[in-house]
Amino acid sequence: MGLFDRLKEGLTKTRRGLMGRVEDVFKGRKIDDQAIDEFEEILITSDLGMEATMTIIDDLRQKVQTGTVRDYGSVKAFLREEMLGILGLPQPFAVYEERPFVVLTVGVNGVGKTTTIGKLASRLVNEGYGVVIAASDTFRAAAIEQLEIWAERSGAQLVKHQSGSDPAAVAFDAVEAARARGLDVVIVDTAGRLHTKTPLMEELKKVRRVIEKAMPGAPQETLLVVDATTGQNALRQAKMFNDAIGITGIALTKLDGTAKGGIVFAIKKELDIPVRLIGVGEGVDDLRDFIPEEFVEALIGNESD
Repeated sequence: MGLFDRLKEGLTKTRRGLMGRVEDVFKGRKIDDQAIDEFEEILITSDLGMEATMTIIDDLRQKVQTGTVRDYGSVKAFLREEMLGILGLPQPFAVYEERPFVVLTVGVNGVGKTTTIGKLASRLVNEGYGVVIAASDTFRAAAIEQLEIWAERSGAQLVKHQSGSDPAAVAFDAVEAARARGLDVVIVDTAGRLHTKTPLMEELKKVRRVIEKAMPGAPQETLLVVDATTGQNALRQAKMFNDAIGITGIALTKLDGTAKGGIVFAIKKELDIPVRLIGVGEGVDDLRDFIPEEFVEALIGNESD
């Protein structure tokens, strides 16, 4: 099965929940205020968020008034256009600027952060980059062990300290090691929860400061990993991490069976943070660049559907 087919399969629940209900509302029916109200409810319950929903609904009312949208077929074409407008141009993950390119990876426990780091490292090594992973989630011994396995499997190097040591020190050493060894990319893992009196965000701010001290201008990418199945909770996490340390991109995991695919629109509309990567399965190759056009097609079907 190709990557697009896996994406389409992963969005089956969202597609049925969204487009099945949209078809029920508009097919063979006059587009009146009641139909538009029902459509609004569908968008909100599909996790598109209030801002994206209100933009779509306001634009729809205008198009209905001018006669541009008259039936289910034109509603579907309109929705595709609106969704693409919200997501904008593709902004996939890319390595740029001076080396090493530092990726600070954050997110709460359980979202698939360590796995995402492993898959990203594997992809970058395959693309010819020299990669070092920093095991800065020193509060979870299991996270360090997982990264050791991923590093070995992918051919990336690993910098780790003892469990319970200072996370910022691990990140600093990894950046220094990358510079000394002429490596291209440093991927820094971080805690998603702390077993200390230090609040998580303060710890992450410290890690960020220390990375910048080791290399001015780094981290060039602060990647937030969120679990698509958590819906609006993913948006709350994005707001929280963005306020604390400034997020430059999102990796959206577990899009292989979720009913919550609409959350990408809420995140982009409300926070203007691009989704860079999506996870559409368990395999090492199932972390892929987020391409809005592909996503929208997988979500609502193409013109002929």
